Amino acid sequence: MKLQFLGTGTSNGVPVIGCDCEVCRSTNAKDKRLRTSVLLETDDTRILIDCGPDLRQQLLPLPFRKIDGVLITHIHYDHVGGIDDLRPYCKLGDIDVFAKEDTCNGLRHNFPYCFAENLYPGVPRLTLHAIEPHKAFRIGGIDIMPIEVLHGKLPILGFRIGKLAYITDMKSISDSELPYLQGVETLIVSALRWEKEHHSHQLVKDAIEFSDRIKAKQTYLIHLTDKIGLHNEAEKLLPMNVKLAYDGLTVDV
Repeated sequence: MKLQFLGTGTSNGVPVIGCDCEVCRSTNAKDKRLRTSVLLETDDTRILIDCGPDLRQQLLPLPFRKIDGVLITHIHYDHVGGIDDLRPYCKLGDIDVFAKEDTCNGLRHNFPYCFAENLYPGVPRLTLHAIEPHKAFRIGGIDIMPIEVLHGKLPILGFRIGKLAYITDMKSISDSELPYLQGVETLIVSALRWEKEHHSHQLVKDAIEFSDRIKAKQTYLIHLTDKIGLHNEAEKLLPMNVKLAYDGLTVDV
């Protein structure tokens, strides 16, 4: 299974509008971060995790073929704002969207024209599926186990897929979730910045501790702000088995 990081930035993206720091002025492509999203692909199945407001830009360079399912972690705009940009893919068939019930309700509220009884011609044709933590389901040839993490006080979803775990926007996780992460080899997890505690996001040190806790062999950090520093310099500060993900990075999992 191939995983491509479509975006690795936080809600502002990098560069940040109006910021003149060295990261936002960097010409290194690895320092330019669209909003966080990934694409998982096998020979016969293609799954998108989250569809933020940069989705059109993220998908334009990629081969145009069917998206079999979209997994949504939560309703925040930087994770769902690009849902309308799925329209072209609906020419290849309706798209199944999987999210918690409250997120499904939020999508209906925020994008009512996509879920009206009489759809306006040309709108994306999306089928919502309410999913719950610990109730596995399957998209094409890929088995998915949703887990629950806390984004501040908001319960959101992460996903266990084979020996991969994908967790964004996490501040904390209950011990009761850890059995669902046993045997994870590749961990993708959010790490906002190095310093200054945040009320709803963990920092780099927290992400490293979490990686050690579940004994992941390889960890990629996502949902990064410009405060993470220049990519090439910041990555030197990380343990050998922890890397900063960057837009366009592709890994086999």
